[in-house]
Amino acid sequence: MGVRRTSVYEKKKGKKLDDLKLEELIMKTYLRFPFYGYRRIREDLIEQGHNVNRKRVRRIMHDLGIRAIYPKRNLSIPNKQHKKYPYLLRGLKIEHVNQVWASDITYIRLKQGVIYLVAIIDIFSRKVLSWKLSNTLDRNFCIEALNEALCKYGKPEIFNTDQGSQFTSIEFTQVLVKHNIKISMNGKGRALDNVFMERTFRSLKYEEVYLNEYDNMSECRTFIDNYFLFFNQRRKHQSLRYKTPDAVFHENIQNMKVG
Repeated sequence: MGVRRTSVYEKKKGKKLDDLKLEELIMKTYLRFPFYGYRRIREDLIEQGHNVNRKRVRRIMHDLGIRAIYPKRNLSIPNKQHKKYPYLLRGLKIEHVNQVWASDITYIRLKQGVIYLVAIIDIFSRKVLSWKLSNTLDRNFCIEALNEALCKYGKPEIFNTDQGSQFTSIEFTQVLVKHNIKISMNGKGRALDNVFMERTFRSLKYEEVYLNEYDNMSECRTFIDNYFLFFNQRRKHQSLRYKTPDAVFHENIQNMKVG
């Protein structure tokens, strides 16, 4: 027909009305819950009465350039000169409080900058025993949290952490050795070895941190303190048969005394 192929273009189709409506709904959900991935957003849409599959939600989120917010910084930087301890929890049945404590570090964003949170939990009851904030990743705030937990709740049989330099430092491990506490450390690259700490931080991030914006460390400390009081005293855990960590912790202590 005498028409060059390069001079002919296909007219792009406009977006379907359904896609435009879905984009608006997805963005509304994302702005409320920026930590939601496409799976959770899809479940939220279904609750609103919109039957949509995961692939479609993922595609639209990709087109919008949005994705779930997850912490991605690796705070567990090892020191090759520090002694590493074996992982003692593999195959261990945790049957009572103060049998195993665990600790880890995460980061929290402020309006300007980042601060770090260390927390210690009792694995059997999931109770947060102590926590501290710091604007540096030194070992001191980890030692302060450890000493506070030991002072308030006695001592565990085993203390589990990752191989971060804060936990492998001589100053930190000496506190554990002094109290005759067995030291357990996750295997390298095995985040699931400390899965209970990961779940605690995940709850904190989803239910408090991502929903608020903190001006400074003091404000952040107040909100986190309120959250951990809620977490220990009022938040019912499915894994604890819908009891609170405080209830399980104190009931178990009483049972051990009676026994």
